[in-house]
Amino acid sequence: MKEDMEQPSKTLKSLLQGLKTLQILGSTDIAIEEVIFDSRKAGPGKLFVAVKGVQVDGHQFIPQVLQANTSALIVETIPENVPDQVTIVQVANSAQALGFLASAFYEHPSRQLDLIGVTGTNGKTTTVTLLYDLFSGLGFKCGLLSTVENRIAGQVIASTHTTPDAVAINALLAQMVEAGCEYAFMEVSSHAVDQGRVAGLDFKGGIFTNITHDHLDYHKTFDNYIRAKKGFFDQLSKKAFALVNVDDKRGMVMTQNTAATVYRYSLRQMAEFRARIIENSLTGLHLDIDNQEFYGRLIGEFNAYNLLAVYATAILLEQDKVDTLTQLSQLKAAEGRFDYVLDAKRKVTAIVDYAHTPDALEKVLETIQALRKADSKVLTVVGCGGDRDRTKRPTMAKVACQYSDQVILTSDNPRSEEPEAIIREMEAGVPAEARRQVLSITDRKEAIRTACRLAQSGDVVLVAGKGHEKYQEIKGVKHPFDDKEILNEEFSL
Repeated sequence: MKEDMEQPSKTLKSLLQGLKTLQILGSTDIAIEEVIFDSRKAGPGKLFVAVKGVQVDGHQFIPQVLQANTSALIVETIPENVPDQVTIVQVANSAQALGFLASAFYEHPSRQLDLIGVTGTNGKTTTVTLLYDLFSGLGFKCGLLSTVENRIAGQVIASTHTTPDAVAINALLAQMVEAGCEYAFMEVSSHAVDQGRVAGLDFKGGIFTNITHDHLDYHKTFDNYIRAKKGFFDQLSKKAFALVNVDDKRGMVMTQNTAATVYRYSLRQMAEFRARIIENSLTGLHLDIDNQEFYGRLIGEFNAYNLLAVYATAILLEQDKVDTLTQLSQLKAAEGRFDYVLDAKRKVTAIVDYAHTPDALEKVLETIQALRKADSKVLTVVGCGGDRDRTKRPTMAKVACQYSDQVILTSDNPRSEEPEAIIREMEAGVPAEARRQVLSITDRKEAIRTACRLAQSGDVVLVAGKGHEKYQEIKGVKHPFDDKEILNEEFSL
């Protein structure tokens, strides 16, 4: 299967059907061979969409695009000195238009399968991965779009963003349709909603997991972040369902303006889909789901929510209750989500988790505290990413101290920032009484090794923040780095 599936050319007129336009200058009876938003790909037969991005405004590259004899342009502001043979289409929001045009170019693939979107601060990757594994186990061909990887009926395609750009999404969905997929499960980030990357997609259902402070570097305020998440549900059609976690106090806020049919899931209150934790142990979860006993391999209350959301989605997609629970009981968590590494000789347990928000870190540590033996200690290695929400840095350190016996503050993906400066901002959140239990080690590999060597028999080491990532980004360069690999090396000594 080709990663970039070739598409026959379409007419601009056919692509514009259903798209609200402000003005059209020139003929729409022209052939379009590709929809692009990167000016470097400009040329004859191309439809260039000038998108106003976070870093760059595509409108500033229009002179180069016109010089490359590009056939048509989608713009918010009509440029000057346009050659007669070039068609200009003015729209109110070119980012939104890109989504609709990409969908039309690939013949609306989201209408040809059941597409489920999952949004929320935490749990997106685990939920979509469990859905993909569940429906694959039930005998269906499925597609997956996630932070960790993309999959098309078992074939793995590398993932670079939580939610790809609109053209890439529709190209992947078209490949899924060609491969015979009946279902597709995708993470929907707040950035993607805000930037119009999911515009034009026809979702069968949307799932809300939870919302806590994150991405304030981009959204600036928590209210803006909430609005972005809510925007996903605002665009669902009346044929879709919206499944929300009502134990999150903002759960029902998400669906205030949705046309979709709303369903609720909960561990704590009345809802259409309910579960109760009977036992939570290091071997898994024992739950009561809709009055049916269930034993699963995942661990922690947060995974009880994930499992319940997946179960509810399967039922809403008309799957058999017993078959769903049977298959669900066999599934494992996504890579880098409460991942185990054991030192059998010293009887030390290490856990690798993607927790990179205060809420996610707290939930993982609460789970470890609930499961550890009375005389076991918890050692936490944690850092914060550079060029991201700085407000959460002291809170991350404070949470780590609250639930750990030993904390090692270290580097995550510092990106363009100095690791030492990030760690200093984290140190500001360390309570005075906890300072003696905190070490700061800039080298992440050395920090992990130190935690392992400080651990005694029965202790638990948590390495948080990077999870599935196989790199560390420093000054624009991605260096190979795998938390789990470091742990395996240390435990094999």
